Amino acid sequence: MMKAIIVHRWDGSHSSDWYPWLKKELEKNNVSVEVPAMPNAAEPKINAWVSQLKRSIGITDDELVLIGHSIGCQTIMRYLAESPSVNVKRVIFVAGWFALENLENEEVKAIAKPWLTEPIGFKKIKEKTRNITVFLSTNDPYGCVKENKRLFEEKLNAKVIIEENKGHFLAEDGITEVPEVLNEVLECT
Repeated sequence: MMKAIIVHRWDGSHSSDWYPWLKKELEKNNVSVEVPAMPNAAEPKINAWVSQLKRSIGITDDELVLIGHSIGCQTIMRYLAESPSVNVKRVIFVAGWFALENLENEEVKAIAKPWLTEPIGFKKIKEKTRNITVFLSTNDPYGCVKENKRLFEEKLNAKVIIEENKGHFLAEDGITEVPEVLNEVLECT
């Protein structure tokens, strides 16, 4: 049976944004889904989030799909880069980033800094999966859409899809369903 794990965003939860909708839709298609509560979501730390994801994944097989939203994408990349023997069927990133603009204040910048500056082992990620799709939005409030698109394509050979006016893919942006993500997962069932 295929298993999907959705890693929520910074300041998100398992029940926010589009996660409950996607979980329900995937389960209708016989996909086992987990949306783990990531630790200290208001002040995410790399090691804590990667450790939580590792615990949630447990023992894997080739039927694993990882779906990340915003900082959840960073978490998945860092997990894949440091996990010695994991193979993933598909990785889907929503509002993923390597660069950010327009952060609210100095406290938020300080929280984001390690995520933006600590290196990621891209070669190791590509050894774990060759199937990465990234959804970005033309009006993401954190900007850097062209730069993030370029980096995902260059560093991970990802397929990048730019959606029109989806913001940061949050409920407050009006996004409570992501049929494009559902279709990407179901393509590999």
